[in-house]
Amino acid sequence: MIAQILKNQEEHGNKSLEALKRDFGTLRSGKVNIAILDHITVDYYGTPTPLNQVATVLATDASTIAITPWEKKMLKDITSALAAANLGVNPTNDGECVKLFFPPMTKEDREKSAKEAKAMGEKAKVSVRNVRKEANDEIKKIEKDKSMGEDEIKRGYDDVQKLTDKFIEKIDELVAHKESELMKI
Repeated sequence: MIAQILKNQEEHGNKSLEALKRDFGTLRSGKVNIAILDHITVDYYGTPTPLNQVATVLATDASTIAITPWEKKMLKDITSALAAANLGVNPTNDGECVKLFFPPMTKEDREKSAKEAKAMGEKAKVSVRNVRKEANDEIKKIEKDKSMGEDEIKRGYDDVQKLTDKFIEKIDELVAHKESELMKI
């Protein structure tokens, strides 16, 4: 029973790490990454649709993203969706595609992104700690039922904590790596 609890905790911990890595993709670093547009949706025939499902999105160089819609009439909708997304740059519509020109990051921009990375890491830690609480609650139920010995219960609590510590450490490593990447010029 405890082995199943630990397995579930590990699955949720890995999901938290993957979510953190996805969140890091939305942060702007030295060169542009098309992942910063992943959360943007465009009104496509009355349905909110992800940008990458109505257009080709390419990083043409280190500071430019080009969005070429599959239907020309989508240019206006894409431009307005990008303007509303508050990316820190204004979209430029040249009649064929929409371009986003990102200026070089200032020290303040880098510090702001590093602060956001730290906040994302804290959110992931909270998620891991919530999973720990759920696992401990499951073990308490087993303890209350007296279906296992005291030593096994104690070992279960210790294993849950060790697994939590392992994931917290991985999150700290990911955040530290991302911060150093963001602060590097």
